[in-house]
Parts: sequence; structure tokens; C-alpha cells
Amino acid sequence: MATTSRIAIVGAGNVGATAAYALMLRGLFAEIVLIDQTPERAAAEATDIADANAIAQPVRIWAGDYADVTDASILVITAGAATKAGEPRTAIAGKSAVIVRDCVRQAMEAGFDGILVVASNPADVMTQVAQAMSGLPSERVIGTGTLLDSNRFRKRIADQLSVAPGALEALVLGEHGDSEVMAYSTVRIGGMELETYLAGQSFDRPAIAHDVMRAGYTIAEGKGYTSFGVATAIARICEAIHRDERVILPVSTMLRGQYGIEGIYLSLPCLIGAGGVLRILTPALAADEQTALLASADILRQTLQAAG
Repeated sequence: MATTSRIAIVGAGNVGATAAYALMLRGLFAEIVLIDQTPERAAAEATDIADANAIAQPVRIWAGDYADVTDASILVITAGAATKAGEPRTAIAGKSAVIVRDCVRQAMEAGFDGILVVASNPADVMTQVAQAMSGLPSERVIGTGTLLDSNRFRKRIADQLSVAPGALEALVLGEHGDSEVMAYSTVRIGGMELETYLAGQSFDRPAIAHDVMRAGYTIAEGKGYTSFGVATAIARICEAIHRDERVILPVSTMLRGQYGIEGIYLSLPCLIGAGGVLRILTPALAADEQTALLASADILRQTLQAAG
């Protein structure tokens, strides 16, 4: 497996370019290469980021091609079809699958042997498509999954409780999409369960769930796309891998019987390190949350089948 300090990003659109910028600011990698089907776009974004880099961390940033992924330790795929206004992520599965398979095929033919991080929508299904195409072990093909959703969940709970988001734990599980599960049973504030902390205080669960699930759509309706949130999630996952942090993050991974779910990618809390997903964790969930997680898995199976 490649061990160089190079990361390659396929897809120099809003998400890919923002992820490259976030990674540049962190100074994690000595080299960042952008690859896009429109080389001019990749070159322009690389030059723009490199200009900003003049007053940041020393990083080499350039627009390249698939030959450059051979020495990359991590390959991020953001390329895929774009949703239209109000369209669910699952609606573009077929179109995205064609794009993702082609990207992965070219990367593997070029000799890539690192860890794949997939952010193309619909994220869970595209991660499974990428893993099947790559032939890499599933622990080395990771989807951004519900990391961003969990951050949104924490923030909105924190806003209602008037505490800092860092003061609490909270997980969104399952699909990164409309069937995602707000796992209130995982919420902890200073080690206290949510109901204990509330002590009768009013708390609008439906509003939070709706806001978290619709957040991506709301942002896209306002500015045409999402970028900063998912780019930060990408950077965080890459950081955990690169530094072998062994941190727990809710990411999309292949389930092998957890909660009775087999052979499908969806998000659960995972131990992340240099080898990718080192362990999949199974927190104790409420009965309705487990039921919702199974339903989410079924939707992802159907979407995967429809993607061909």
C-alpha cells in the first residue's frame, strides 16, 4: 500500500476544489493533485489554491492525470452526477455509478493501491460501487457517509440546549440521505443521556430531525450546491487516516452482520486509522432506531440494484 504524502482528488468541482483547499490549509500532505475530465477546470482550481498556499503551509498543488495516483496514499472521489432542485440524491444513482466506475477503473489501471474516500452522491451506494470496481478490501474504501449529518445533528441539538457542539456526542446512522436515522439514544451531554439532561425541558425532536435531513437541500436551494460541510468531512477523514489517529467517526462502510445487516454500505461509528476502517462499532440503539436502520439498509439495497 502506498505510503507517500500525496493525496489525489478526482473531481475538481465545488466539493473537490473546496476539499483540496481545506486539506491545503491543514498542511497534512506534501502533495495535492487535482484530476478532472475538464483539465482546464482542474488547472484553474489548482492555480487558485496554490496562490492561496503562498501564505499558508508548504504544499505542492497541481492539476494532473491518473498517472499521478500511483504514488498517492489516499484517493478522494467527488466526481458524479449533480442533483436538480428538490431531487433526492438517490435519483442520480445510475448516472453517478457510470462516472464513479470509470474513475475507479482508471485509477486502478494506473496502479493505485491506497485508501479510497468517496463523496460522490448518493454517497453510500457510490462507495459500494467504487469498492466493487476497485477490488480493494472494504476497509480501504470509505464513504463520507453521515459524518456531516452527525455534525449537523450535534450543532442543532447544541443550539436548542444553548451549549457548545463540542460539549455533546450525537450520531446520525444509516444512509446519507432521506432515510438517515437520528440516533437520539447516542446523545450524551457531559456523559448524561439526553432525557436525563433535559429534566423536563422542552425539546423539539421533529424540528431537529427535519432540519438535519433537509439541510443539504436547503443549502443547495440557496446557493446551487453544497461544498464547505462535505469538504470539511472529507478533510477530517483523510486526516484521521494520514495521522493514524484511531478516532471514532460515523462513516459509510460495508456491514458484515451488524444489526442483522449484511453486504451493504451504510454509516455506523467506525474506528479510523492508517489502514482505513479498523473496527465497526455497534452502539445500543432504541428499538425504533434499529427498525429505522433496517429500513434505511433496504432503501440502499434498492438504490444499489437500480444503479446497475
